[in-house]
Amino acid sequence: MRAVLARAAVLAGAFTAGAVTARAATLPHLRSLTADLQRSRERILASREEERRRLRHDLHDGLGPTLASLAMSLDAARITLAVEPERMDPLLADVRDRLATAVGEIRDLAHGLRPPALDDLGLVAAIESIAEGCCERVDVRFDDEHLELPAAVEVAAYRIVQEALTNVRLHAPGSTATVRLSRDTELRIVVADTGPGLPDSSRNGGQPGSRRGLAAMKEWAAEVGGHCVITSRNGGGTLVSARLPLAAAEYHRPSMGKGGRR
Repeated sequence: MRAVLARAAVLAGAFTAGAVTARAATLPHLRSLTADLQRSRERILASREEERRRLRHDLHDGLGPTLASLAMSLDAARITLAVEPERMDPLLADVRDRLATAVGEIRDLAHGLRPPALDDLGLVAAIESIAEGCCERVDVRFDDEHLELPAAVEVAAYRIVQEALTNVRLHAPGSTATVRLSRDTELRIVVADTGPGLPDSSRNGGQPGSRRGLAAMKEWAAEVGGHCVITSRNGGGTLVSARLPLAAAEYHRPSMGKGGRR
C-alpha cells in the first residue's frame, strides 16, 4: 500500500510539474497577445481623437466663421434695402453663393461622419455600387432578405469591404472577386479575389508593403468588438474574412419614414 501511495505521489508531482511547465510556456504568447491588443486599442483611440480634433477644427475655424460672416452680410443687406434698394441684387447674389459654399462644407462634414451611400442605398446596394468596375468580374451576395444592423457595425462592414475592393482595384484589376455577407449570430464578411495575393512582407507579419489599409480593416472590426483576418489564398489571390457582432435590437438604425427620411 505504501508503495502504491508513493508511486501516486510521484505521478501527481510529475503531473503538477508538467502542468506548470506547460502554463509557463504559454505566458510569453499571452503577453504578446496582450501587448498587441493594447497597441490596437491605442491606435483606435488615437485615430478617434484625431478625427474629433479635425472635426472640431473644421466646425470652429471653418464653418463657424463662415456662418458668422453670412449673418453680418444679411444685416448689411437689410440696411442696404432700407437706404439703397437698387444695390440689393449683387449683395443677395453674394450671400447666396457663400451660403451654397457653407452647405457644401456641412455636407462634407456629414459625409466624413458616415458614408452617405449607407443611408441613400443601404449596405448591400452601397457595396454593389463600389464594387462596380473594380475588376473583371465581381459577384456580391447576401444570404438574407433584409439587412438591419447597428450603425457602427454597418459602417465597419462598409469600410472593410470598400478597402478590400480598393485593393483589388489597385493591385488586381484583371482578377475576379466575390463579396459575400451572411448573418446568424454575427455578421460574416468574405471578400476574395484571384489576384497575386499579399506581398511577402504581409505574409511574414511585417508591413503591408504595396497593399494599403490592412491594419485599418482589422481596427475597424476591433472597434465594434469583431475581428478581421487577411490572408493569401491557396492557388493565388487574397481573402479578407471578418466577423462583426450584432448588437441588441434597441441599437439598430431607426426605421425609415415616408420618402426614405427618418
